[in-house]
Amino acid sequence: METVQLNNGITAPILGFGTYRISPRVTAKYVTEAIKAGYRLFDTAQYYQNEAQVGEAINNSGIPRDQFFLTTKARTGGYAATKRSIEKSLRVAHQDYFDLMLVHFPMPDYMGTYQALEEAYQEGKLRAIGVSNFDNRDMQRIIDHFDVLPAVNQIETNVYTQDKSLTQFMKQYGIIQEAYAPLGEGPNPMFSDPVLVQLAQKHHKSVAQIMLKFLVQSGFMTIPGSTNPQHIRENIDLFDFTLTLAEMEELRGLDRGTSSWLGYQG
Repeated sequence: METVQLNNGITAPILGFGTYRISPRVTAKYVTEAIKAGYRLFDTAQYYQNEAQVGEAINNSGIPRDQFFLTTKARTGGYAATKRSIEKSLRVAHQDYFDLMLVHFPMPDYMGTYQALEEAYQEGKLRAIGVSNFDNRDMQRIIDHFDVLPAVNQIETNVYTQDKSLTQFMKQYGIIQEAYAPLGEGPNPMFSDPVLVQLAQKHHKSVAQIMLKFLVQSGFMTIPGSTNPQHIRENIDLFDFTLTLAEMEELRGLDRGTSSWLGYQG
């Protein structure tokens, strides 16, 4: 597994397993499946209501906790509510710390939310903090008002959705881009796109593997999720081939500048 270094010096796997839309009833089962396949980065959120099951699978894996990188996200608005929610998430997931906690989206009092995360980071309850679904204006406000820079901004990113200006902004501050919905969401034409199909045939990989490799090779943390055991195994099988510079440029050209989501879902 390749890794990335966050701007506070810690490292994280570049590829992980996302648990959005996985029912709490079966989350532990599929996280366990992903652990067996080699995943060590897992992404959950208060909003998903499956923090407990993700934590359960990690704790029961027989693998030392420090071999995992566990991310969750705060859905609370404001300082006091977020202080309480951090403690609740740690308790629910049966964890002493999270490796990364994000402000899930820019709520009205996201500054208070971030303040609570910064304090928890300074107390050692969070190894890194960041944001999700933030544009450069909201990130700049965070950067200007807090001592601890966001380490990550988790945003929708795939071959059809590439916000290159936002990517460039984050690079200035060493903020890692983390791609959710890396394979799109809902009905989308990516899986039949002739460029992707041709590259999949050339590299003897699936179209999904080409899409994920593009993101990983771009240096983005990437969190595909699945409840299909074959797809879980295939999605991590990305590290035995490399896309050429010309192929990467061709994939950058597929950007449509639109979201595959009908509304906020991240």
